[in-house]
Amino acid sequence: MQLINGVALLRILYTKAAAATVSTSTGVEFGTFLWYSYAGISCFLVVFAGICSGLTLALMPLGQVELEVLRRSGSPSEKKQAVAILPVVQKQHQLLVTLLLCNAVAMEALPLYLDKMFNPFVAIIMSVTFVLIFGEVIPQAICARYGLAMGANFIWLVQVMLVICYPISYPIGKLLDWALGHSEPLFRRDQLKAFVSIHGEEAGKGGELTHDETTIISGALDLTKKIAEEAMTPIESTFSLDLDSNLDWEAISRIMASGHSRIPVYHGRPRNIIGVLLVKSLLTVRPETATPVSNVSIRRIPCVPADMPLYDILNEFQKGSSHMAAVVKSKGTRTKPSFVEARNENSNMDSSLISPLLSNRVDKTDSVAIDIYLDSTPSESEDGEVVGIITLEDVFEELLQEEIVDETDEFVDVHKRIRVMAAASLVQSPSFRRIAMQKGVVTERQFHADDLLLSVLEAHGFELQPYENDRAPPHDVEARPLLLEVARTLLPYPELLSS
Repeated sequence: MQLINGVALLRILYTKAAAATVSTSTGVEFGTFLWYSYAGISCFLVVFAGICSGLTLALMPLGQVELEVLRRSGSPSEKKQAVAILPVVQKQHQLLVTLLLCNAVAMEALPLYLDKMFNPFVAIIMSVTFVLIFGEVIPQAICARYGLAMGANFIWLVQVMLVICYPISYPIGKLLDWALGHSEPLFRRDQLKAFVSIHGEEAGKGGELTHDETTIISGALDLTKKIAEEAMTPIESTFSLDLDSNLDWEAISRIMASGHSRIPVYHGRPRNIIGVLLVKSLLTVRPETATPVSNVSIRRIPCVPADMPLYDILNEFQKGSSHMAAVVKSKGTRTKPSFVEARNENSNMDSSLISPLLSNRVDKTDSVAIDIYLDSTPSESEDGEVVGIITLEDVFEELLQEEIVDETDEFVDVHKRIRVMAAASLVQSPSFRRIAMQKGVVTERQFHADDLLLSVLEAHGFELQPYENDRAPPHDVEARPLLLEVARTLLPYPELLSS
């Protein structure tokens, strides 16, 4: 557009210089009706050229994406203006040709009238001054500041110009569309992250986004590129239970020390994960009976490839099948997430009857238990070797780009082995020391109650003190076992236990 304006100004100067060598006998006498008519036409051409120049600056930078954003989230006036401008801006190249063509016609026609009104040298000074000030500077300054409003107010004029210039602007616009294509100002992922960071308060550019908001948005954009192997806990650092082990005092103590709500269960070796054990299901298990792990309810655990994007894993977790998955190093091409399940080769008929029921429920709930048979060996995953465990919390940590440290975490970052400095150690708590005591081991005190239930009662506000010198008062001999029996009954109903 600046090139067109420059050419027009040179054209005016050339016309005036040429007019100096021509007889002025064709000039219009000042004060006549024709002179005033030429003056009015000249003023109209200057104003029209200024409007075309300003609209070019106002409308061309407005992309469809920006107008769509204003239409959806702008103020009521901005929404109305965006709706009016959007149909015209969609024809970007045709609009550009129309505005430049009208501007060029106005500036080229102006010298034809000024030459007949003034002395050539006076006409040169006046035309350059009026075109520069009223045809370029003032319109572009106003439209640069109020481009959306000016474009909406003059949209009717733009539509008229589009109709008049259609025979010329339409074919040229189509040619430009074919040669240059449509330029959509869409940000790439990295550009969008930079755009968000610029709008943060820390950037110091007047943005309103806080540090947490910019961090979460950046984490959400990066989640597509991150895979399960980057967020998982390596299998070597995972606490798990052997299927052939027993839930005795030592096992219960280790489970309590881990602080996990879900424990992976393996068979034979830690990399052969066959399911997951919910810790809340152990509330009715008595440690003194040493119940085998294979006798308790073991849930299915989904298997995900190591190169699976975290967004896909999050979608799998949202289905409700599980909040924990085994990460498998794929041997070949990636397969859809599957479920590791134990099979009994000696009961094909039972499996064929049960499997349809399991397959219908597996996508809706994680309460599907695996049938464990002592005379069979659970099969390993056919997709590859289990290399780690990933949970919903791991995905959230990558989304927040911060480590979520709870009361029982030993490390802030498992991969870097950064220990928690301020977290309280569960092992040092009195309740845990009582749980960890095994019969036959020399201890400072002996308790006449179920230590596991004592810790649960203490968590609900009860304060039970151990007996001194291994002797209980006569009135407590019958009262305390009765209290513990009531506690066992109310364990599934914590609100009743608290009251």
